[in-house]
Amino acid sequence: MTTAPEGHAQPGLARRELPESVDVLVVGAGLSGIGAAHRIREANPGIELAILEARETTGGTWDLFRYPGVRSDSDMFTLSFPFRPWQGRKAIAEGGDILDYIRETARESGLDELIHTGHRAVAASWSTDEQEWSVEVDTPTGRRVVRARFVHLGSGYYNYEQAHDAGFEGREDFRGTIVHPQFWPEDLDFAGKRVVVIGSGATAVTVVPAMAETAQHVTMLQRTPSYVFALPGVDPFVQVLRKRLSPQAVQSAARVKNLGMQYFLYGLSRRRPAAANKLVLGVLRQQLPKDVVDEHFTPPYDVWDQRLCAVPDGDLYASIRRGRVDVVTGHIDRFVPEGVRLTDGRVVEADIVVTATGLTLKLLGGIEFTVDGEPVAMERAFAYRGLMLAGVPNVSMTVGYVNASWTLRADLVSRYVARLVRHMRDRGLGVAVPVAPDGMQAGPIMDLTAGYVQRVISAFPKVGDRAPWTMPQSYVKDKIAFGRADVTTDMHFIPEGTQGATLPQGAQAPASLPLPGTSSNVDGSPGDLVDETLEVAR
Repeated sequence: MTTAPEGHAQPGLARRELPESVDVLVVGAGLSGIGAAHRIREANPGIELAILEARETTGGTWDLFRYPGVRSDSDMFTLSFPFRPWQGRKAIAEGGDILDYIRETARESGLDELIHTGHRAVAASWSTDEQEWSVEVDTPTGRRVVRARFVHLGSGYYNYEQAHDAGFEGREDFRGTIVHPQFWPEDLDFAGKRVVVIGSGATAVTVVPAMAETAQHVTMLQRTPSYVFALPGVDPFVQVLRKRLSPQAVQSAARVKNLGMQYFLYGLSRRRPAAANKLVLGVLRQQLPKDVVDEHFTPPYDVWDQRLCAVPDGDLYASIRRGRVDVVTGHIDRFVPEGVRLTDGRVVEADIVVTATGLTLKLLGGIEFTVDGEPVAMERAFAYRGLMLAGVPNVSMTVGYVNASWTLRADLVSRYVARLVRHMRDRGLGVAVPVAPDGMQAGPIMDLTAGYVQRVISAFPKVGDRAPWTMPQSYVKDKIAFGRADVTTDMHFIPEGTQGATLPQGAQAPASLPLPGTSSNVDGSPGDLVDETLEVAR
């Protein structure tokens, strides 16, 4: 594919003419999309591939978020690509460093020449006779249609244009400034100001200590506490290894160590939740007074019922100990001129209020899918290996873990998709469609009690109760299963050029689901999980 550049979307990235047809179309140029494109081309030399990016720049989440202190919420040795080891000093990296890493990876792989920024996929229509997708794309010069034999969705899972609105009353009465972390103003000056951050999740525990460095005072105002856990910003284990081993060897060793720790705690939380709770809170009480922990950092749920929040180098705890930050737990009544009033009558005064109240999930990049003229009912579809949908041919998606780094599963998905595409090309197959067996029990594809998940999870595809229709929250088990996976299992293929073929009708998911948090996503004891991590490393 050779076309002339027609402008620049960001320094060093040429915007090229969008091709009329490709073998594989990748949607999204963040971690998921770049990783998938690399793996697909690696396994399929000479394949025609294009990458669509709706925003004007690449990097996805790491270009979008600009709030103070933005950083990874997982260690970079599991968040980075296995094929390009992380060599930055910090294990919990700043957002700008992660963005540079993504863009450098695209440049080194030659993928930057295949990225079309400012191109949003809005609809996709499948024709079994033509054995291709017709993807409608909004471009800077108008709507275009791209034909693709296979589509991979690496566009993440939440809405970049719309954050969650908690519906607080009285916002218009507040005399100060209200901002949301997803849309951070470049010119916001908070030096010497009183700041209230509403929320207790990963964003709140990041932005609070960062703003406390220059703000007069910061209050973290939460309705419900979250579990928080301190991690070293710079891993001393890694620094020692770097003096003796290659970057790839360091990456592998760090991944084994970090995965072992993560899955020990996650496995313990699923099997012995009281013990996991005691462990996390015990570590926290070494950093903060017991009464502060009991009132503001002891959630009414178990560890990993919601995502655990990482605190690099205990920066949040240090800010609280120095008196730069305090925590208030209570329910919000409304905004008032001087700040936020709680239902118990207390008023938390502020010059700036940051509403770190969560995300809005967005299924498959918001693309409307139809198959042979029929709209796809996503909420009734079973997810095949957590990466394809029953009854939907030649399309895959990236869904990561809720209890570990997103990229861990994203890379397994990318390698599997690359292998499936290679299988089809080598055997002259034009269609691959998963067919769900009868009699499966449905479960949520993301089994978290967090509000941002529960608000919309009923509209998402479902997982089943047997392989390959499950999605265990275990990188170790997935690593083994994906390595052994037969791409033909529960998959219906149609040879290239076949006319008059019809797609098989498999089972559909029922409307009702088990209550959140009642399913078990891991098997075996915590010790088994560590043993399996070592097995994968070998």
